[in-house]
Amino acid sequence: MAIDRPWLPAGALLCNALIWGVSWWPFRQLEARGLHPLWATALIYLVAVFAITLWRRESWRQLLRAPALWVLVLAAGTTNATFNWSVTIGDVVRVVLLFYLMPLWAVLLARLLLREALTAGAGLRVVLALAGAAIVLQPEGGGWPLPRTLPEWLGVVGGFSFALNNVMLRREAHQPEAARALAMFLGGALVAGVLAAGLAAQGRVPALPPPAPGWLAGGAALAIAFLAGNLALQYGAARLPAHVTAVIMVSEVLFAAGSAVLLGAGTLNPTLLLGGALIVGATLLSARG
Repeated sequence: MAIDRPWLPAGALLCNALIWGVSWWPFRQLEARGLHPLWATALIYLVAVFAITLWRRESWRQLLRAPALWVLVLAAGTTNATFNWSVTIGDVVRVVLLFYLMPLWAVLLARLLLREALTAGAGLRVVLALAGAAIVLQPEGGGWPLPRTLPEWLGVVGGFSFALNNVMLRREAHQPEAARALAMFLGGALVAGVLAAGLAAQGRVPALPPPAPGWLAGGAALAIAFLAGNLALQYGAARLPAHVTAVIMVSEVLFAAGSAVLLGAGTLNPTLLLGGALIVGATLLSARG
């Protein structure tokens, strides 16, 4: 498909990456106003579910007739719940790098679910991702390089679920676009909402606060931003080759790291930069196929 202005789809993808890369800041502002990121995620995606229901009512019937799409519901919901929670409470740079261990999980899931062969290139991506993760997670006093804090575990789980999300999108590419979009939005609302309600009942997260202008306005603005980002992603990804889309989307790491360092929500040091370079390198290699 010829593109008269090729910078438009690239700009749309950069817009999406920017929205996700700096989303940690509004989530922290909402938490400061009493709205936990899990509740915020659930409410934001409920708005998206309402919007897509008005736009494509038949998407509900399509979703209910496709059991495999409920795996996408779970994967997309887990991705959003864990990512938004982790960047709200943890070191943004470390969390985003652990989230981008997707090449490792994608290789394994593609083999399991898509029956893709394990090639030398795939093996290289796994080695790079594992080496990067080991460097990022290596404790200062020595020991096994494993996640040690809740944000780190959430980042790893989020990256795995995002890889599963992407693999399921490829596997179910024959399903109607509206049904796949509804599955992803519904997952964001359901998983975050169930987690929030369950943890609130145990007293581990605050209950949903009463309506207040501060968090209602902020939540509405963030919902609009995420909807705009999703539309931008669909516009750009439909007009550019997949490997170009993947490379541009890695800019989310730069947006997240840069904004976090500037605003004091993350730190950079030579060790973290080395581990991050390996993880990003694995992601860029996966973009080339």
